[in-house]
Amino acid sequence: MAENLLLAFGLTLMAGLATGIGSILAFFTSTTNTKFLSLSLGFSAGVMIYVSMIEIFVKAKDALVGELGIELGNWLTVAGFFGGMLLIAMIDKFIPKQTNPHELKKVEDMNRPKGDQADLKNSNLLKMGTFTALAIAIHNFPEGIATFTSALQDPALGIAIAFAIAIHNIPEGIAVAVPVYFATGKRKKAFKLSFLSGLSEPIGAVIAYLLLMPYLNNIMFGLIFAAVAGIMVFISLDELLPAAKKYDEAHLSIYGLIGGMAIMALSLLMFV
Repeated sequence: MAENLLLAFGLTLMAGLATGIGSILAFFTSTTNTKFLSLSLGFSAGVMIYVSMIEIFVKAKDALVGELGIELGNWLTVAGFFGGMLLIAMIDKFIPKQTNPHELKKVEDMNRPKGDQADLKNSNLLKMGTFTALAIAIHNFPEGIATFTSALQDPALGIAIAFAIAIHNIPEGIAVAVPVYFATGKRKKAFKLSFLSGLSEPIGAVIAYLLLMPYLNNIMFGLIFAAVAGIMVFISLDELLPAAKKYDEAHLSIYGLIGGMAIMALSLLMFV
């Protein structure tokens, strides 16, 4: 149990701090690699959708049905699933569109402002980057809970989920770093904000440990897993796939989606 606990925290930390990778990419590239982002975001969505519907939802259902019977267990599984979707939808609703980390930003879209409007534009860019970092921190909090609880219950499953979330955190890091860097000219400040925004995921893990662990029986586990499945399906359909399609070239996002599902399917078969 102690080993699983350390692994769960470690995976959640790794997934959250992938925002820092995005900021590094923003500093050392002059253009956005749209092919890579489209393929990787599609891949991440494929992993999340497949593992949520094939593995996590089923485990939640088995736990709840086993404790509460077929009828009530099935109803609570579905309620938990859509409850997770509702939670992440409400978080998205209260994040302003212009600072939403999933409103795509490319490196080449933000040229260093010059002329009379430079100070005003710099101020607006800095504000955008700062609020985007805050938006990511709020948004990634339930993702941290999802990664932590999944890894705690099934380490192999937790690794897959952490990997998928880490991929989708990379463009979020770009969304923070680009406006802050071009507003201030300071790589260190942009990286720091981007890096810190990812810390909400391990904080989510700590909260999950402190609040949920004392009550973690089969019923609680089933409800949490059902909600986790809902959260990840919503993120995939509302954020990852639309983002991948915006970057898309020659259906790469769909190829990535199918590839993610296939890799996830093979990994689940190998660890059965």
